Amino acid sequence: MDTKNIGLRNIEVADTRISNIDGQKGKLIYRGYDILDLTKNSNYEETCYLLIHDKLPSKGEFEDFKDLLVEARTIPKQMQLNMSNWRKDADPMDVLQAFVAALAGYYDEEFSTKEASYERAINAIAKMPTIVASWDRIRNGKDVVDIDPSLSHAANFLNMLSGEKPDPELERIFDICLILHADHTFNASTFAARQVASTRAHMYSAISAAIGALSGELHGGANYEVMRMLLDIKTEENVESLIKDKMSKGERIMGMGHAVYKTYDPRAQILKELSKKLAEKTGEPWYDITKKVEEVTIEQMKKQKGIDIYPNVDLYSASVYYMLKIPMDLNTPIFGISRVAGWTSHVIEEKFAEAAPKPALYRPKAVYVGKYCGPQGCEYKPLETRKN
Repeated sequence: MDTKNIGLRNIEVADTRISNIDGQKGKLIYRGYDILDLTKNSNYEETCYLLIHDKLPSKGEFEDFKDLLVEARTIPKQMQLNMSNWRKDADPMDVLQAFVAALAGYYDEEFSTKEASYERAINAIAKMPTIVASWDRIRNGKDVVDIDPSLSHAANFLNMLSGEKPDPELERIFDICLILHADHTFNASTFAARQVASTRAHMYSAISAAIGALSGELHGGANYEVMRMLLDIKTEENVESLIKDKMSKGERIMGMGHAVYKTYDPRAQILKELSKKLAEKTGEPWYDITKKVEEVTIEQMKKQKGIDIYPNVDLYSASVYYMLKIPMDLNTPIFGISRVAGWTSHVIEEKFAEAAPKPALYRPKAVYVGKYCGPQGCEYKPLETRKN
């Protein structure tokens, strides 16, 4: 077996019109638009429209789309009551996955037309932040904060989480974070969503599967691990010894390196700037510590292995969320409430073949490396005749 292709690396499984990565140049494109341009000029709601509809909206289309998102933010009261029955220490990703799957029990899942799929997409994008914020309030014994229809998608989530409306600068920083995480081609969670959608399962099943894939520390859980590392480091002076110690043990430095980018992840560039801005605003040390982690890791990887390595999206997003006063274990759910824009777009593309035609069902081939007892297979022996 060609080891370069293990884990479907370098295997092209489908065409897509949604996003593209140039790993050599460090570029990320959403529907033809550079991510750097979108973070300077757009917002998350408009980015959602772009990803789902393959175009930027007119003013009227944008206002209508925002209204639909606001109308769909509310989740059933019964769902919030059910949350109170969960263990208060339950993983927020488990809660999110379960209640997204449960949406199918509350809403019509007719999915035979593209128009119906757009409605399901809006429902998922709008409700996932409410699920996450509601759970955080409930597990901490606090009253759930009602949605505020006057607030943006980003500001409403922060308001529901803390009970306080964020100032415009913090709102904009979080909005940019949502744009940056909205899509990233066929990453593990997006491929999971498309694979489930290829079976003709409904939207909520596909998104629930994507959330499960995102929960792993090698995917969405990485920024949580980055923040744990930063808290262990404590001060900038401790960085070099800790990084060297980790590398001597063969441990991975979370937030460094990427499977696709061979240069600086463009999302990391923007998050680095946001982390610096927040550090200046709050006086907290996490930007300086993170920057030192980046510098030492690059230096040591070059020195020890002759390898060039660069930060990925997780390195600086950890400190950004921490300085926004977001609980650490909500880092990955927040990744999900952003990436759902991409997931729903990919599910729609998968179901309605917007790109080139392909087989209806994903069915990769495995290389069997198990035992062969002979041309007819292994001989089955009755239980009582088998030896230990």
